[in-house]
Amino acid sequence: MPRSPRIVLPDYPHHVVHRGHNRRVIFQGPGDCSSYLDSLGELKGLYGVKLLAYCLMPNHVHLLLTPSSTDGLGRLMKRVAGRHTARLNCREDRSGSLWEGRYYSSPVSRDTYLHECHRYIELNPVRAALVADPAKYRWSSCRFRIGDEMAPWLDVDPWFLDMGSTTGERQQAYLDFLREGVSEDRLRLIRDAVRRGQLTGGPEFGREVERVLGRPVPMRGPGRPTKNSSVPFLGASPAA
Repeated sequence: MPRSPRIVLPDYPHHVVHRGHNRRVIFQGPGDCSSYLDSLGELKGLYGVKLLAYCLMPNHVHLLLTPSSTDGLGRLMKRVAGRHTARLNCREDRSGSLWEGRYYSSPVSRDTYLHECHRYIELNPVRAALVADPAKYRWSSCRFRIGDEMAPWLDVDPWFLDMGSTTGERQQAYLDFLREGVSEDRLRLIRDAVRRGQLTGGPEFGREVERVLGRPVPMRGPGRPTKNSSVPFLGASPAA
């Protein structure tokens, strides 16, 4: 079944997932990860895109991006993916596709759903049992958000600045927020939305986007009943 037309909204955050072809490993070492982030940092300004959060997993990437135009997101992803493919193909003396043909993306409501997407992305290596503490994972935005290092390619959300009056207060508040984990219903909603290319948000966000686009937009189906349990740092849910 063909995917629905991609929805790209200028000045709205978008959760983006790009996977290796046939789940191939796309980051074979620190050099690959650093090179990808360098390209992302260099090109995001060129295409008018802000990077709010990221997580590089061995065979896929999670990004939280805010484009300033309808074409900026696609152009950025094409250039970054193309550079990474050329790097690996040259090193391995091969040709052909490295990535799945099309990345997944989902516009995200600028409210609690945006906060949940931050948490979902930065807890991905914990769900995959790569680390027990998300701040210890080298290739995500978490260690910059709650550590002393700065990342020149990472943009800061106003909601993070509102979490405290000092850097220490914000970092502790965000760490407490991470420790709450992601509820199972939000986990399922975020996954389904990005896989289907639908909206990550509630009904009001759907109506807001329809007003912006001037047309109906698909929303996530009802899914399973809501549960109150959460997926904490050491949750057993598989990464996605």
